[in-house]
Amino acid sequence: MITFEGVTKRYRDGTVAVDDLDLEVPTGAITVFVGPSGCGKTTSLRMINRMLDPTSGRITLDGRDVREIDPPTLRRGMGYVIQQAGLFPHRKIVDNVATVPYLLGWDRKRARARAMELLERVGLDPKLAGRYPFQLSGGQQQRVGVARALAADPPVLLMDEPFSAVDPVVRTSLQDELLRLQAELRKTIVFVTHDIDEAIKLGDTVAVLRVGGRLAQVAGPATLLAEPADEFVRGFLGRDRGIRRLSFISAKEVRLGPVPPDLVLDEDGRPLGWRSGGGLAPYGTFDPETDSLRAALDAALLAPNGMAIAVDGEGRARGVAGRDALDELFAAYAGGASGPRADGDAERADA
Repeated sequence: MITFEGVTKRYRDGTVAVDDLDLEVPTGAITVFVGPSGCGKTTSLRMINRMLDPTSGRITLDGRDVREIDPPTLRRGMGYVIQQAGLFPHRKIVDNVATVPYLLGWDRKRARARAMELLERVGLDPKLAGRYPFQLSGGQQQRVGVARALAADPPVLLMDEPFSAVDPVVRTSLQDELLRLQAELRKTIVFVTHDIDEAIKLGDTVAVLRVGGRLAQVAGPATLLAEPADEFVRGFLGRDRGIRRLSFISAKEVRLGPVPPDLVLDEDGRPLGWRSGGGLAPYGTFDPETDSLRAALDAALLAPNGMAIAVDGEGRARGVAGRDALDELFAAYAGGASGPRADGDAERADA
């Protein structure tokens, strides 16, 4: 566990970047620092690995004050991923990933073997190992950055806006990859972002900081959306926070009707479209076993008749949900009924 105890960072000109921060970062979970520019989120992150030291207060790692640990030793025990990846341009990808193992004295064969293993784990073709950073796309470089941070199997991973420099499609892919890796590895991750959607998607815990470096609220994402602490948090979350809350309601209990005859299926039972005049109209699908109510709503909005098609893991149609079925869950959700509502702070439905 990482603990901030009354941590303040004040610069010589009097600027306060972090102000009396008390916060616990749970072991084996993702904690996201989010807030506007100037709120101290990156400063807070950098104090964990002593790139900066606090003016007052203390930060502990499993009960030990980080200032008692030699900075290079501390940093070798923490993976660090930044925006733009920060790869060494003169080193091949395999040697970039092996950087920390080399510093720890691993022999070349062992370090490179570990690097090759991690390239595959983060979803990169091993053939890229012999290339240089400039020969990779931005998304590929960020994956290399994550692999490098994991190379020595550190228990803690610090990530400072690592996906903000890539396009939205790649960003979504990288976020999904991080969640997949975390499900396997269970690292203690501190993630900095200015994007509230990214914070809600990734965080087990979300810490919202306000300008001036003060903590506004810390909570699980579902609680944060449902119960913002004040007007600042409410404004930062945005006017569509109600829609975001649907990501934390499982679609498992959406009432399904039979597949109607005007839904055209292929020979394997997968949807092709809604029969409309002489052609096929658009359709939307969701998987009740893995998706959220937000995904079901999106599927309904994609179809001209407002019908969301429920599919199984193979994409085969298993029923449809009309507006009345979705309205039942919306009403239960708004009324605070138990049952269809998932525990969003512990279990997030896939949006």
